[in-house]
Parts: sequence; C-alpha cells; structure tokens
Amino acid sequence: MMKFTTLFLLGILAWTGLTSARAETPSVPYSTNLQADAALAKSRGVPIMVMFGSLHCPYCERLLNEFLLPMQRNPEYAKKVLMRRIEVGSSQSLIDFNGKPTTQGAFAKLHRIGLSPTVVVFDYRGNPAAEPLIGLGTVDYYGAFLDDAIDAGLAKVASARSTQRLN
Repeated sequence: MMKFTTLFLLGILAWTGLTSARAETPSVPYSTNLQADAALAKSRGVPIMVMFGSLHCPYCERLLNEFLLPMQRNPEYAKKVLMRRIEVGSSQSLIDFNGKPTTQGAFAKLHRIGLSPTVVVFDYRGNPAAEPLIGLGTVDYYGAFLDDAIDAGLAKVASARSTQRLN
C-alpha cells in the first residue's frame, strides 16, 4: 500500500507541474523601457501597440482577456505588432522613446490619456501611427478597429523604412 501511495503522490505532483506549465498564457508585458521596445520593433519592422490601462478597470481586463491576450497567442500578430502596457497614474519607472527616465503615469499624462483603456499604436520613433482607440466602445467591431490601427502602424513603419533606404 505504501508503494501505491508514493506512486500516486508522485503522479499528482508530476501532473500538477505539467498543468501549471501548460496554464502559463502569454501576457501583454508592462513596458519599462520604450527605447528598447522601439529598437526591437524597428528590428522586426513592426509598430508598438500600447494599452494604457489602470488597476481595477473592468474594461481594461475585458480588453486584455477578449482581444489582446488572444492576439498575443496568435503567431501572426507577433509578425505585425509589439504589444506593451502602461498603467495610467503609476509611479513605476519607465524609459521613454528618447531614453529619458520618467514614470508610466507621467508618460500617459504626456500623451493626454484620460480614459482607460486607451490603445495607441506608435512607430518605432515614438510617434502615434494611428488614431487612438479610447475606451472599449463597440465590442463587436473592436477587433477590426485594432486591426486597422495595427495596419496603419505597419504602413507608417514601412514608409519610414523605405525613406531610410532612399537616403
């Protein structure tokens, strides 16, 4: 009986370890260094999509769970956009696109983010590449709005790259 119990417990521990590894889902990381994010985005030829959110914001959670996390799991989006988060009102340190130290809250304020969530697509120079998506709005069309903003960002990044090649 002791051997069975030991095997049973080892089996449970192994299963628990496997399921927790499987349960890890991609997340949209908070940015700590937008200059480094921009360098990565430039090397990949993609824009940076930033979700400005706040703690305890049910709309932010819905945006993450219904749109951004599924996009993060989809390898096609990895080829199209670099996703990051910034918390409005946070004193968390952040390096801005120009390499200057600031906070997430100050960066949000600089970009006049007043409502959470707001999604802004930036080119790798830190310029907005599309109209911001403010609030969650019409959920039925929100995925299309995100795709349009990403496509506008891709077009702006491609234009900047072709201009650089000509110079």
